[in-house]
Amino acid sequence: MTKLETLTSEIIACRKCPRLVEWREEVAITKRKAYREHEYWGKPVPGFGDPQAQIMVVGLAPAAHGSNRTGRGFTGDGSGNFLFPALHRAGFASQPDATARDDGLLLTNMWITSVGRCAPPKNKPPAEELNTCQPFLEREIEILQPKVLVAFGRIAYDRLLKIYNLRKKDYAFSHGALHKLPSGHWLLISYHPSRQNTQTGRLTAEMFDKIWKQANELIA
Repeated sequence: MTKLETLTSEIIACRKCPRLVEWREEVAITKRKAYREHEYWGKPVPGFGDPQAQIMVVGLAPAAHGSNRTGRGFTGDGSGNFLFPALHRAGFASQPDATARDDGLLLTNMWITSVGRCAPPKNKPPAEELNTCQPFLEREIEILQPKVLVAFGRIAYDRLLKIYNLRKKDYAFSHGALHKLPSGHWLLISYHPSRQNTQTGRLTAEMFDKIWKQANELIA
């Protein structure tokens, strides 16, 4: 078993946060009406993609009826419906749709992960639960050694700066901001492709496409 496979197994088996364990499993039992016939994943969601990826996308946490249902990041939810068409346009994803773990989607030069691995109530994981999850992300970065870290939203950005003990004032948050970290990584910041952002126009397809153009240029 590779280091990445070992990490994936450890993530899936994690039960360190009782509140999250109870919530994710309750959601998997009660289900949303539209998904009554679906078998929910109901466990922590590991990262996925190309093990040789130069780009690592860091999201927030699984959606209760998205990744917590499908078992794969950004799969089966509104954020993924915005993300994967963009990745397909940029050449990182083999198809624009992501509906299930076995839907045939392949990523090239990209790994998708998150700062929280379990679906949190109200989509708001508290700091102590993110602290518990942080070693998983640290090991993921160490194993994959990506050249570019793409932070989706302020919480992912905050967590990455915390990992590297960096001050926010030295690495400003804004959509499209690009920072070279002392570790040698590039940190590229994007607004999160949540429905709240995409349906209000805070994040448009054109804005998102520019992020992936930047990412492509950084690994060229």
